[in-house]
Amino acid sequence: MRITETLLPLLSELKENNNREWFAENKHRFQTEDKALKLFFNEITNKLNTFDEIEKVKIFRIYRDVRFSKDKQPYKTNRSANWIRAAAQRRGSYYLQLEPKNSFLACGFFQPNAADLLRIRKEFEMDDSEIRQILEQPAFKKAFDGFDTSDQVKTAPRGFEVDHKAIDLIKNKNFFVAHYFTDQEILSDHFIEKVVYYFELVQPFFNYMSEVLTTDLNGVSLLKD
Repeated sequence: MRITETLLPLLSELKENNNREWFAENKHRFQTEDKALKLFFNEITNKLNTFDEIEKVKIFRIYRDVRFSKDKQPYKTNRSANWIRAAAQRRGSYYLQLEPKNSFLACGFFQPNAADLLRIRKEFEMDDSEIRQILEQPAFKKAFDGFDTSDQVKTAPRGFEVDHKAIDLIKNKNFFVAHYFTDQEILSDHFIEKVVYYFELVQPFFNYMSEVLTTDLNGVSLLKD
């Protein structure tokens, strides 16, 4: 199963004509792409379930919520999906975005709630050796090259020392890794296998972070029996 060759050109056209009149005239084309994408994303779900357990896949709509945005363009210029892991002991999620010259997958924790964010930072403050070992594993590093660092506090979060040896990790507001694809890669016959390969690579990361977020700093489980 592969991405249709018509998806990226259609999204490029939308970027140049991001208005309701043009979209109405071409809505049938998007409906055709939606059917193909649903099959593609569902096949990824099936493959993920061979080594993980997925609760659901959320396929994001093409329509933008412009109520509180300065950007009033009505449509997204990408198609994307998010896979939610099942059960309380499995934390983290998988994300895939398809967009001309900006296609990528991401895995981890985007904008974690305040409690989770503090718990992660406290874990790294206490011991950063295990997470660094995971991030430095050769195949993992080649695929992702560390956490995304585009959103960090300037010096140190409140209550943390600015000169702590793990401050480079503690400063992060997000804890996810990403891998980008060329347009040629996403149109290849083996793209779905590449996506699943990178998703499977994050299993040690997800296992570690899930343990962190379901225990206290003493390692006692926070989950109800």
